[in-house]
Amino acid sequence: MGSPWYRSRYTGVAAILLAVSAGAVVLADSASPEPPDLGRQLMTRMRTTLEQSDPGQHNHAGHGATAAEAPVICGVRVYGHEPSTATALADVRTVYGFHLCGVAEPGRPWDVAVKLAGPVILDMATDPPGIQVVEATEDTKYIDRLRQMFPPKYAEVAQREALSDTEMTDLRRRYDDASGL
Repeated sequence: MGSPWYRSRYTGVAAILLAVSAGAVVLADSASPEPPDLGRQLMTRMRTTLEQSDPGQHNHAGHGATAAEAPVICGVRVYGHEPSTATALADVRTVYGFHLCGVAEPGRPWDVAVKLAGPVILDMATDPPGIQVVEATEDTKYIDRLRQMFPPKYAEVAQREALSDTEMTDLRRRYDDASGL
């Protein structure tokens, strides 16, 4: 049996450790620029918007759906949003990101599926959100068009990042489920 001063010493040390741990959690949470669920909400909204839209709305580079009734299954990555100070989904006006979608025709494997991919902008001021994809024009190269459409900080990310490995794995699983494979 320990003497009473040992018990109070251990109790004091435990109280200090608990206080320091709680302080670290508060500091970590306050350093985050947005609520942790806003990023998930934006990803979900982008994915849902693209999957519920007609493939022609986010069609580019001449790739259109070959089966009008086939579901569109998308993976997305959100690069950022405007205003960047928004903390609630209702306050976000524009979302910048990347999409890779496959038209899940029954029995058609992913490798030969019609795909829609590239940087995308969602205009959240409309219902449903408007969809803009980056396309070259007769007068403008693709990279120049990307820089015209995206703020510099998101254009830089869009030039080098697409889907995360986790999002790609989830996309392929959902595609296989939807196409019956």
